Amino acid sequence: MRINRLLGILLVFVSCVYVIADVIAEENSNMNDVNSINNNNPPQVILRDIEELEGEKFTFQTEVSRLMHLIINSLYKSREIFLRELISNASDALDKIRFLSLTDPAALESNSDLKITIAAYDDQKTLVITDTGIGMTRSQLKDNLGTIAKSGTSEFLSKLEQNKDALTQIGQFGVGFYSIFLVADKVTVASKSNDEDDQYVWISEAVNDFTIAKDPRGNTLGRGTEITLHLKPDAYRFLEEKNLKQLVDRYSQFITFPIMVWSSHEVTVEKDALDDDIIEELIDEEKNESIQEKKLIHQWDQVNTQKPIWMRDIKNVSDEEHIEFFKSITKSKDDPLAWIHSKGEGEVEFRSVLYVPSAMSENFLMNMQKDGNNHPIKLFVKRVFISDEMTLLPKWLSFLKGIVDADDIPLNVSRETLQKHRSLRVISRHLAKKALDMFTALSQSDLEKYKKFLAQYSILLKYGAIEDQPYRKKITSLLRFSTSYDTSAFSSSLDDYIDRAKAGQKSIYFMTGSSVNEIEQSPFIESLLARGYEILYFTDPIDEHFVEKIPGYNGKMFVNIAKGDLDLDAADVEKDSQLEAEFKPLADWLMDILSDQIAKVVVSRRLTTSPLAIVSPKNGLSGHAQKLLDAQGVNHKNPSMNMILESIRLQKKNLEINPNHPVIRSLLDYVEQDDITEDMAELIKLMYETTSIRSGFPVKDMTQFANRVEGLIRKNVGVSMAEQAKVNVTPAKEKTEEEKKADEELKKTNIVYEDENDHEHDEL
Repeated sequence: MRINRLLGILLVFVSCVYVIADVIAEENSNMNDVNSINNNNPPQVILRDIEELEGEKFTFQTEVSRLMHLIINSLYKSREIFLRELISNASDALDKIRFLSLTDPAALESNSDLKITIAAYDDQKTLVITDTGIGMTRSQLKDNLGTIAKSGTSEFLSKLEQNKDALTQIGQFGVGFYSIFLVADKVTVASKSNDEDDQYVWISEAVNDFTIAKDPRGNTLGRGTEITLHLKPDAYRFLEEKNLKQLVDRYSQFITFPIMVWSSHEVTVEKDALDDDIIEELIDEEKNESIQEKKLIHQWDQVNTQKPIWMRDIKNVSDEEHIEFFKSITKSKDDPLAWIHSKGEGEVEFRSVLYVPSAMSENFLMNMQKDGNNHPIKLFVKRVFISDEMTLLPKWLSFLKGIVDADDIPLNVSRETLQKHRSLRVISRHLAKKALDMFTALSQSDLEKYKKFLAQYSILLKYGAIEDQPYRKKITSLLRFSTSYDTSAFSSSLDDYIDRAKAGQKSIYFMTGSSVNEIEQSPFIESLLARGYEILYFTDPIDEHFVEKIPGYNGKMFVNIAKGDLDLDAADVEKDSQLEAEFKPLADWLMDILSDQIAKVVVSRRLTTSPLAIVSPKNGLSGHAQKLLDAQGVNHKNPSMNMILESIRLQKKNLEINPNHPVIRSLLDYVEQDDITEDMAELIKLMYETTSIRSGFPVKDMTQFANRVEGLIRKNVGVSMAEQAKVNVTPAKEKTEEEKKADEELKKTNIVYEDENDHEHDEL
């Protein structure tokens, strides 16, 4: 027992020695970290000596007030853009030192770890962005940061102008650097170049001058640039780790070099039981247990882990990589239906990747109607995100998602100016053509996927054919329709229809309806099907407008079989004339009893089994179009348009009669014998109303229609028209006085609260 107690005490003593050693080591480590940024600890900024140093002062060559006006009002829409600009500059500096190292490996000896680090210091209200790039000498600090008219890139490229394969870079520091004054009221830039032994600092408060001096801390960088922003009070949100990571992910996730953000993480660790109470328990109970505790640790987190696959050779990117990349940029759980990876060369060099989402987003059509922009394309310049608000695709292609990365487009201009720039117009045309190529390839390689694509986006393609004349024929060739030949959805193209056309057929026959089933029950298709002609079934609301804008395809004109005259066979003209004369008495009688609803009565060439059909004039509304118009309701913003549409609705239709139908022939006999009864006239009106429904038009008076149906039933079941239903119901009671008082009290609560947080109340 005594031996065990001694062993326990010895164990505790040894553990205490280790703990003390760890504490001392940690303190030493913290001291060493103050002057180091090249390890896994954050750069500790010591500003006391810098605040007090006296260096050489210089005046900005450009007025700061004018500069700030330019930045805030012309260049940048959001303050957060400063981080994108600084990271872009840092990336360029890293690109330059890497390029120089290709011919001079010693350039990287001062620091071979090429990266960008971002650390926030809440106690000092500072944000520090550091890169291990090419750095700047004292004179370069003065020249590059003293005016927006000079850029370090111009001097860098002048040394390489004979090398045609040299990299083209955005300026080390140009106008973008000055965006820091959107969030900071003071900026300190420390920089170390291989071309100079000393490290220098540049300090400015964005008034009218800046100071340059030798850094009293010595060479803390090895090589590179460290920018310290003293944030304004209204910019303290940029000190939050979450916000910094979100901004890096949004704007700079595809930067080539690692971007490290100093981050905190809560972890669970085992803690040895070493306090007095536990020691006593340990000795008494002869056991050495450990307990768990949560501990906050800090480390560098790399934020830009996603690789820019568009920069790779097209053949070397697998399908799995494309699917993963699509999901990462869209946050979608579903695979894309198709994609196309392309490179544009010529007056504008750029790379692009376009994807077709498997389904249209819920708010797509609403956003499209509101502002025409669903932010489908992210615009990058050399892997730096610029904007997703540029219109790089026409509206009808705005369902696509993707990325465009250009090498050279003007950025120091307003978005409105950039939108009109020739470079973006070239890119836009390229993307539209590539999108159509992608759709064509999908239609040829995977029919089932193509049908899924059309189920989601065929309306938008039709809209594109209506609005975008240069792409009209190509878009039309990509559309698919149900037809009388194959009623399944998206079964036939217009080329397929023309291949199956009859000898001498000059028209593409179609009919519109809300469904294939509705069209198949229409009387309008009877004669064409009997003659062997194929009919396109248009079931999208946009289809009639589509064929109005695209009257024909490959030499054949679209013909709506529910409107106007139907010319089928010139040999039937003489026969039709004979029938018109034969059925003139019936036509005149029908005009007398239906004169308030029809314009004329003609012998039909489109009916075979139905007795009647109601047909719109060639320039009138078909039944389907009128239903769509009625569903839209009244446009209160445009009364004159309402008057025009109402006049079109009230336009009288033509009544076609089938001369071969037994009912029509029997009616002709009754008319010729002047043997038409009142009941027979009512039945004709009822047949006209049912024909109106079959032809797709609304019944003008539903009450009269219902009365006629009821009258027919009464007559056949032997019930007099005068006999009425017996009504036996109990009337509802009037309100009591208590109920009236309660209603009055509730009326008093109908008030508007000044602040909805001032009162707790129910909405109903």
